[in-house]
Amino acid sequence: MMTLPIEKPVTSSQRHTLYLGKKNLTKKPLLKKHIEGLKNSNGRNNQGRITVRHKGGGHKTRYRTIDFCRLSSATGIVCSIEYDPNRTANIAAIFDIFHSKFNYIIAPKTLKVGDIVKSGPNAETRTGHSLPISKIPVGSYIYNISLRPQNPSQISRSAGNFSRITEKTLSYAVIELSSGKLLLVSVNCYATIGIVSNEFTFLTKLRKAGQSRWINRRPTVRGVAMNPVDHPHGGGEGKKAGKGLTPWGKPTRGPKTSRTKNNPLLNIK
Repeated sequence: MMTLPIEKPVTSSQRHTLYLGKKNLTKKPLLKKHIEGLKNSNGRNNQGRITVRHKGGGHKTRYRTIDFCRLSSATGIVCSIEYDPNRTANIAAIFDIFHSKFNYIIAPKTLKVGDIVKSGPNAETRTGHSLPISKIPVGSYIYNISLRPQNPSQISRSAGNFSRITEKTLSYAVIELSSGKLLLVSVNCYATIGIVSNEFTFLTKLRKAGQSRWINRRPTVRGVAMNPVDHPHGGGEGKKAGKGLTPWGKPTRGPKTSRTKNNPLLNIK
């Protein structure tokens, strides 16, 4: 059973704090050649305009290059389980025994230092092994799924995430995501067996307001607390309810839309 660290509430904001201990993780990266500089965009696009609000500041981070395309036959040994500041899941440093090279992968649950992980069409169906969906039994939990053959994986990569193979034919497989949505993908697409690590990250609560600023998150001000010139909800004497408008006057209560309804590989419900 997992135990959560208890912190003495020196301030009122720390009274209901809940966080996960990371003493079992290596914070100093092992693979220096797989680290790149990462410029913080602060929510701006290539024209310098703010397209995502409430972004800015934050601690400087460096990007770990992750191998999302484990297609070739390889056998590796886990050298370390590390913390990655750019994602919720933990990552694992792998040494490929036959090709004599290192790389990072997303660490599955229960993976330990010294374990052997394999990839390729002839890999066994074990946790952390990457192989085509055609070789994975129906009902297995998988993550790190590619939507098209030979493409890097895109689905089920965040902490505690997983998908399940529900049906399979000679050409296609039906995959159920943790949200309940169904995907139709080719059986030649690759996936990794298991559940993504750090599954209890949703329990954590921020210890203080400054922790939001550390992770590049700026304060969010309610529209009803503004003046009429700043927001459609602004102004009025005392407290009042909003009208359901964005800061630019667009209605927020509209019909539900689906970004994937026109994709033949997605959403077969």
